[in-house]
Amino acid sequence: MALAHILGLDHIVVTVRDLDAAAEAWRRLGFTVSPRGTHSPHLGSANYTIVFGCDYIELLGVLTPTEHLKPTIEFLKTREGIERAAFTTDDAAAGVEELRARGIAPLGPVHFGRPVELPGGGVGEARFNVFRWPVDEAPGGLRIFACQHLTRDTVWIPELQAHANGATRLVRLEILSADPAAAAAHLSRLIDEPVSSTPDGHLVPSGGGRADFLFYDEATFRRLYPAGVRAGAAAEGAVAAVVATGDPAGAGDVPAALANGVILRLVAEA
Repeated sequence: MALAHILGLDHIVVTVRDLDAAAEAWRRLGFTVSPRGTHSPHLGSANYTIVFGCDYIELLGVLTPTEHLKPTIEFLKTREGIERAAFTTDDAAAGVEELRARGIAPLGPVHFGRPVELPGGGVGEARFNVFRWPVDEAPGGLRIFACQHLTRDTVWIPELQAHANGATRLVRLEILSADPAAAAAHLSRLIDEPVSSTPDGHLVPSGGGRADFLFYDEATFRRLYPAGVRAGAAAEGAVAAVVATGDPAGAGDVPAALANGVILRLVAEA
């Protein structure tokens, strides 16, 4: 039975070493980037967001090393790129209990917030409750957590949802693995969604009609993306994000070297 309090992919976290430079790089790619936000001190991080219709991309940087950020700091020792994926939850506390009932020991819930510059002037606050699957439960090297938005209007601001490249939503997150079948089965167990085989690998839906996860091997990765696009991507783990665009002229591949280690494939909406 599917998890009652997991409602599909909420956002992906692109962890970077120079947060302001990353925001400028993604602006050059045609994305509208939010003002910089600083998380609650016990987290020690700051971010920019790239907001779509029902999901978003988060650019995350470390301000102060904290216990919470230990896995992120380790990640940055070897690469930038997609470090985590977040699912939407309607009730973080209930989601924690649901996982515990299935024999999984989640971390949290944790409450935090960040100030938000509002388009009409003034400052609001985005507030969240989150919980994490155990750090060692990382399918294909991708850590996962769940996010309950307590103030959605401070994240999904209409002025931030219009992008010069026409981007509208996340379609798929692609994970490169030496054993994609096992990695897909791992995620399937953690979120209780089925695995299906496709010509390109093993697909796991995130639920709720949101973006899918596709796990594939090195041969498929090389077939899908030419060398110039792959250059700068990780040797394993989450390597690519497929984003829908309403502007056919904006469709195409963005090399990993231009997007902090993330291959971006923009595909025209049908």
